[in-house]
Amino acid sequence: MTFSFDALRRAPDVEGPGLVAADAADRLILDESAGARGSAQPGAVVVIGDAYGALTLGAADAGADGIRVHQDALSGERALARNAGRSGLTGSFTSLPLSPELVRDAEVVLLRLPRSLDALADQAGLIARYATPGVRVFAGGRLKHMSRSMNEVLGRRFGVVEASLARQKSRVLRASEPRAGADPVPARAEIDDLVVCAFGGAFAGASIDIGTRLLLAHLPGRMPTDGAVIDFACGTGVVAAELARRHPELSVIATDQSAVAVASARATVEANGVSARVHVVRDDLLSAQPDGSAGMIALNPPFHSDAAVTSALAPRFFREARRVLRPGGELWTVWNSPLQYRGALERTVGPTRQVARNAKFTVTVSVAR
Repeated sequence: MTFSFDALRRAPDVEGPGLVAADAADRLILDESAGARGSAQPGAVVVIGDAYGALTLGAADAGADGIRVHQDALSGERALARNAGRSGLTGSFTSLPLSPELVRDAEVVLLRLPRSLDALADQAGLIARYATPGVRVFAGGRLKHMSRSMNEVLGRRFGVVEASLARQKSRVLRASEPRAGADPVPARAEIDDLVVCAFGGAFAGASIDIGTRLLLAHLPGRMPTDGAVIDFACGTGVVAAELARRHPELSVIATDQSAVAVASARATVEANGVSARVHVVRDDLLSAQPDGSAGMIALNPPFHSDAAVTSALAPRFFREARRVLRPGGELWTVWNSPLQYRGALERTVGPTRQVARNAKFTVTVSVAR
């Protein structure tokens, strides 16, 4: 079967108008890197930040083999696997964590520029430390999401950073001559006696966003005795860590599909001395949790998929929470007040009441039918 960008799909991630699986930046990265990939040894091409497989499968279709891939979102990994099957390119790549093994002895790195400069710094440091001295990095994105600060971040780790000509509102930064490489180290802050740790790109970084602060201030004093307690879309693990600190008898499941969130949450619970009672897992929604198994779920739902803002995400989280909650179990949700999620929570989960509200956020509790 012939590979086609147009045949790529986002599933199991949300799909809909304006939500694409490949864009002009993917095509430009592949075009800019074609010569370098053509001369690379088997297994020496690495892809970082591939949303749904366009870079990996485009490179594989052009002849690259043994590609090593890191995608932050688990849904992206699964979309890549599905797209590879449809394209006949299964087996041409291996998915790996953001680790030395990912980039060791790499000759060519294709990188979708993350929106977080801290995430880019972590990635650049890792490449510079473990790739070959002759590695060539092709880091691209949409112009509206790029800044000159990205050149500066790459310039701290590479002796040469050049920009391509813009094409279809996209550009590629070419980096070479690695220097001063470093392993990623999480940022760390102590906030109200809670230690927060965050690797580059984790939501809110080493801080507590105001929505989560409001949720923390109004979580119930009593925990259920029947069913699991879950920090759903846990981010840096702040809610899970605080629940475990407040309730020494409690075990908590913290789950997120983001690899950087999971790494950050593990660092957070370790720093707060509760790692023995908080199980952090990377999961797409709550697919690893059985039906009717939870007594309580805490949720700060996302409202964007990659760079696209969409209202289609939160309802998926509500449906999944309802599946996992036992009858009578509670979903504690914090949300941007203008999004008006209460009706959706009532319909999807069960009777919902407002617990708290400030200028921007609302906290509700929904009781599963």
